[in-house]
Amino acid sequence: MSATELKEHPLFPSIDKHLALHLIAIHDQTPRLARLKASHRKWLMTQALYALTLERTADDPRSGLTPSNLVEITTSIGAVSHNTAKAFLEELLSYKFLQEIPNPHDKRVRLLDTTDASREAMMGWFLGHMSCLDELDGGGRHQRCLADERIFRLSQPRAARRLIANPLWRYPPESTNSFLKAELGGMILHEIVSRIDDFTPGDGRVVVGPASFMELAQSYFVSASNLKRMFKEAEASGLLGWSASEDQRILWVSSAFLDDYFLWQSQKFAALDEAYAWSVRKLAGDD
Repeated sequence: MSATELKEHPLFPSIDKHLALHLIAIHDQTPRLARLKASHRKWLMTQALYALTLERTADDPRSGLTPSNLVEITTSIGAVSHNTAKAFLEELLSYKFLQEIPNPHDKRVRLLDTTDASREAMMGWFLGHMSCLDELDGGGRHQRCLADERIFRLSQPRAARRLIANPLWRYPPESTNSFLKAELGGMILHEIVSRIDDFTPGDGRVVVGPASFMELAQSYFVSASNLKRMFKEAEASGLLGWSASEDQRILWVSSAFLDDYFLWQSQKFAALDEAYAWSVRKLAGDD
């Protein structure tokens, strides 16, 4: 399915909510790992470096995850600086999400690989998206990926590179950018979507429900002041706000805010769906 077809599907808001709940559960179980994709630039770096590990081949000395290969990708698209990319790798090594492995071609070049913890997390992320796509058409992607891990190993690099090259994904809409550029802002957006019971707008607004900065700060280990900065820009533009209900503040978001967000998310689902279909054909010898 194309991004447009996905965005216009009547069930798309509900599958995005299901994905949000899935990613929140991953965060609750492994918050340190979840932080690797909780800002957009970290998402880009994480997906790029994981793709590099899966693309490594024994006969190509330049393949695989090395500091220079990651820097080349992330700086070429303007995601981060040379120093930020290298510092991110060191962070992953210290947390045991990456490990150094022998380089048979050049011992002077650091060759890195994922660990069991990071592999399990990325597979969980991928399967969550497959399950959501299955809800739209009963395509059986989730079960097929469980039965053959090669589908994931082929799909993740293809989808990651397509998304990195897609300006609609690489540059999030202005309406949501104050969240996506912030540490853990991506998780806050998932939290917002996960709380919506009815996506039908009334007077151009969709009710999210009771929410407070203190509660969100405690759930995601982020300061209330950082949260206020995320919300401030969108609130000033009339894209979200609060209404009072006796003793609670009720958060609402505009239909324009959700439309922008779902259009952006549909780029990711479409890339993953295309990569899955391509991988299945390739393994069957048809591509």
